[in-house]
Amino acid sequence: MDERAAKKVVIDPGHGGEDPGTSANGIVEKDYTLKISKYMHDRLDQLGIENDLTRDSDVSLNSTMRPRVALSKYGNGNDVIMVSNHINAGGAALIMYE
Repeated sequence: MDERAAKKVVIDPGHGGEDPGTSANGIVEKDYTLKISKYMHDRLDQLGIENDLTRDSDVSLNSTMRPRVALSKYGNGNDVIMVSNHINAGGAALIMYE
């Protein structure tokens, strides 16, 4: 069995609720991170990859709650991948975590 197929994915739509993130030209980060995350969730479902969202509506998750919610989905084993979606207002950065 392909080891990659056994992974579980936690999708974290950045910001939410009282924290809108960045906004410009009528675009609010929390709204778009949720739309992108829901698309990813649906697509992973279609591919048969187990996944869940840290939020599926416009709710606040503070810096204490967000990791707790993420860990409550599948724990912190080697078979879990977490993707946190953000849309930054300026500059570009690539941050890789191991």
